[in-house]
Amino acid sequence: MRPVVRRLLGLLGIAAALVFGAVAAEAHPHVWITAKSEVIYAPDGTVTGVRHAWTFDEMFATYALQGTESKTKGVYTREELAPLAQTNVESLKEFAYFTFAKADGKKQKFSEPVDYYLEYKDTALTLHFTLPAKTPFKAKQLSLEVFDPSFFIDFKYADKDPIKLTGVPADCKMQFIRPGDGTAAAQKLGEQNFAGGDGGGFGLMFANKIVVDCP
Repeated sequence: MRPVVRRLLGLLGIAAALVFGAVAAEAHPHVWITAKSEVIYAPDGTVTGVRHAWTFDEMFATYALQGTESKTKGVYTREELAPLAQTNVESLKEFAYFTFAKADGKKQKFSEPVDYYLEYKDTALTLHFTLPAKTPFKAKQLSLEVFDPSFFIDFKYADKDPIKLTGVPADCKMQFIRPGDGTAAAQKLGEQNFAGGDGGGFGLMFANKIVVDCP
């Protein structure tokens, strides 16, 4: 693994720490991600994990690919990108994969990613990975937030089909709240479900919230 790649991912942690200590008004993103997420349910209605697809901005992708060898110039296979994919998911562990979940108000944990790979298509670099729930769980209300507490990374969900629920019971209802959507509701969810050390910070103002209510 070339040092430049590891340095790139390490930069996320250093910058995040710096931004945490700065005045909120000075915090601004340096990496932009267009995201899609899928919440995975077992047949009995148990939540078993979350699958993400994160497409990086062009500048980050160009830098990340420096030093990655490919047989065809400008074309990268999944196998050629495998070392970089591994570095990405290993580095994300320190930041809880920017994925924070609660079931009926109780914090849930995820195991290390599985089924991860990088895809390079039409100059876009996308990281795919699945976060298995450490202990699969049922919930009358699942609250899931995706964001960077330091706001070094800006997560913007895709305009089309941003969220998918796989295997969800038919009587469950989902609400997706983008940053700035339904301000009062977003604030209430943030205060009730994510206060106190598991996703606080300036970046919480820009959190994407997925709420699934089941009878």
